[in-house]
Amino acid sequence: MKFPAPLGLAIFAAMASTLCNAADAPWVNPAVTAASAQVIDLRHSIHQHPELGNMEVQTSVLVAQQLKSWGIEVRTGVGKTGVVGVLRGGKPGAVVALRADMDALPVKEMTGLPFASKAEGVRLGKTVPVMHACGHDAHTAMLLGAARVLAEHREDVPGTVVFLFQPAEEGAADVDDFDTHAVIGAKAMIRDGALDSPKVEAVFGVHVMSGYPSGHLYYKPGTALNSADDFRITVNGKQTHGSAPWTGVDPIVASEKIVDGLQTLVSRRIDLTKGMGVISVGSINGGTTTNIIPETVTLSGTIRTNSADIRDTILAKMPTLVSGIASAYEVKADLEVMHYAPVTTNNPGLTEAMVPALELAAPGKVERLPASLSPSEDFSLYAEKVPGLFVFLGATPEGQDMNKAAPNHSPYFSVDDGTLTTGVKAYVQFVLNYVGRVTGKS
Repeated sequence: MKFPAPLGLAIFAAMASTLCNAADAPWVNPAVTAASAQVIDLRHSIHQHPELGNMEVQTSVLVAQQLKSWGIEVRTGVGKTGVVGVLRGGKPGAVVALRADMDALPVKEMTGLPFASKAEGVRLGKTVPVMHACGHDAHTAMLLGAARVLAEHREDVPGTVVFLFQPAEEGAADVDDFDTHAVIGAKAMIRDGALDSPKVEAVFGVHVMSGYPSGHLYYKPGTALNSADDFRITVNGKQTHGSAPWTGVDPIVASEKIVDGLQTLVSRRIDLTKGMGVISVGSINGGTTTNIIPETVTLSGTIRTNSADIRDTILAKMPTLVSGIASAYEVKADLEVMHYAPVTTNNPGLTEAMVPALELAAPGKVERLPASLSPSEDFSLYAEKVPGLFVFLGATPEGQDMNKAAPNHSPYFSVDDGTLTTGVKAYVQFVLNYVGRVTGKS
């Protein structure tokens, strides 16, 4: 259940007071060091054998086998190809969830790494190259490392840990992007009870980021990442010869006006004192040759905001704007919107309470972000159900120029293996330093 703001802040204010004197369990660093070689090997193996969303069959098998080998309860087939592990600690405490995503992207790898992907996959019937271009291989390996460390020291673990290995964070390879009936990713995990058995009290996630130095952790209370909604507009006119446009109805001209009009939703129709919004058209398809005005043009794009109010305003006003422009140009426009994720919001009290835990994971290398970041994440769906904290882990070696690092989703994107131990420690310290309601501390 999502906490009302006053209650949540009161609970986690008490946690913050407790954590000010947080002390690192002496076994954590040696245990993480002992697991580090396996974490790197797992990451390389997963990187070399990436799988698209909802197709993470072999990755799921690997995850389940590793969890079982450490005596962790395992459920498979959650959210289609997801895996849930449950570790019951030896001390009283809360039920805390740790989440990692497993899916890769339809990108051809160009890194030249010795373990670079040469894999291909099938996306909507089309064969495509596949690469871990956003670091989900690192996320999966780091969470496996944390699972091993916690399992080996379960007698010292408070409460219960739920490990969420999620498919399809980037979308599903077997589902059309605009299939509004599809339930994938975090939404499918939640539907299948990932937060319910046992009942999770708080959820934590870590995401590697290019252009930030390896081994550094970044956090922000409140809004951390944008919302994301995709749209597709099919504009239908009347095909005719390009030399006589008056004999048809031109969907290309109408489409251009729709693209222009969409920008006014941000510049003229939303209250920018509440945050930001971006509407980007990423694809325009129509026509086959120079002298034929086509019957149909298709536009597709994305809507990103860091404010729920702004998101609601854009989504409410977009249909009227599109239909109005279409009417003016005597075309028909069919608008489809696919809701991916709300704004990723870190519970403010929980975030402040866990800063000492972050410091234990990365001493002297923890920084509060001055503003939210522009990408989006379906971790936000978990954080709507229970208090959540999503933090960012630098992935670029400290000696490199951060401004020249290949960004996430680039075919040249890479993760420094040296940062993985920090990610493992962050997951472990979240568990060891969370003080929940069941302890009586709140």
